[in-house]
Amino acid sequence: MTPSKSPANRLLYLDWLRGLAAVIMLQGHVFHSFLKPELRDGGSYRISQFVGGMPPAIFLFLLGVTFAFLMDGLERRGRTGVERVRAAARRSGYLFAVAFAFRLQQWLFSVDKSPWTDLLRVDVLNVMGISLLLLAPMAFFTTVERMRLCAILGTAIALATPVVSAANISGSFGVVPGPVLHYFVPDHLHFGIFPWASFVAYGLAVGSILRKLRPTDVTAAMMWFGWGGLAIAFGAWSMSQMSLTIYPNADFWFDGPALIFIKAGTVLMLMAFAYVWNLGMSATRWNWVRQFGTSSLFVYWVHVELVYGKWLWFFKENLPVATTAVMAVAVILFMLAGSYCSTNWADVRAWFSSQGTASARSRVSGD
Repeated sequence: MTPSKSPANRLLYLDWLRGLAAVIMLQGHVFHSFLKPELRDGGSYRISQFVGGMPPAIFLFLLGVTFAFLMDGLERRGRTGVERVRAAARRSGYLFAVAFAFRLQQWLFSVDKSPWTDLLRVDVLNVMGISLLLLAPMAFFTTVERMRLCAILGTAIALATPVVSAANISGSFGVVPGPVLHYFVPDHLHFGIFPWASFVAYGLAVGSILRKLRPTDVTAAMMWFGWGGLAIAFGAWSMSQMSLTIYPNADFWFDGPALIFIKAGTVLMLMAFAYVWNLGMSATRWNWVRQFGTSSLFVYWVHVELVYGKWLWFFKENLPVATTAVMAVAVILFMLAGSYCSTNWADVRAWFSSQGTASARSRVSGD
């Protein structure tokens, strides 16, 4: 097995991993929206939601990887440190614009039952924007320096999460508006900097490493990423089982650093698996998982409205496990078709045009 040589092929495994996260996200949201409430103590729902907790970490990690590629590219083109920071900050502005456009569309489609304050809700797109803004100064450093600095910064954010969660920020700094507070303080219903920005920082560190690797070294590096991720995840889990802790009030499933490290290790293992899985694949060969990865923003945007909006209201919290699983498959197939059309609209339109022409010719022949 030899690694792909071209830059386009080298990114196939990242698109595949992003697509895998999208598929996991779709099934998790379908179960969360459609399954009957009385069935949510069962194993099927618990497994669905447990696995469904990984996609945000994967998306944020891969965002950090591509952010590192941007910074390295600017450095290679000879941009100054200040210019690199400005360019990185502009990327965060784009994500903020997308985040607020998404919230505006959601609010307009449910204006009869949604308060205007929902426009300020902090979602995964918002934390993407704020994370890139806060990490934009990392562009001032060289790619080699970012490897260490971002790894340290990601760990610092993870370790500080229980402290921020326990601190009375609103009481200490006066009355802090809820939407502002949600950007920082861990919350079950929002995506804040703590702990989610740690995955972006880890992605920046890994992306910086990838940009410094020679093509012939990528396979060996992926082996280290895979085994290293396993060691990190197992080590964090082992430490979480110990009675001695420096965070007596931390909740493992909410703000515990151990869970952050377990997810980070799992993402590294999945990245290594995605790389091996895509070895030898051509960039021109269509792959359904990778298709999701090339249009993940479209898939996220549309499926939220489809699954949580008014369109399928008669299924909401009304289906048994088996029917919910069938609905999950149906939503995945529907979103796959939509994803393909969004990235290959010219081909789709040409196909329909050819079908219409063929139909017209057959009618003429019949006449």
